[in-house]
Amino acid sequence: MSVAKVTEIIASSPKSFEDAVDQGIERAAKTLHNISSAWVKDQNVQVENGKVTEYRVVLKVTFVLKD
Repeated sequence: MSVAKVTEIIASSPKSFEDAVDQGIERAAKTLHNISSAWVKDQNVQVENGKVTEYRVVLKVTFVLKD
């Protein structure tokens, strides 16, 4: 039997939502082992002077706990 844990992280990127997701998972993988999935809970952008300056995502990251 496997047991999994879900943790919420926020990641950002100046490029795109997709890049924010990639950056978030890449960073999470440095400390969370056995990541099995992630769910994008929310997306938003930072705007300055009428232009998008940063894409942000809230991720629910699932990882399997070691025995």
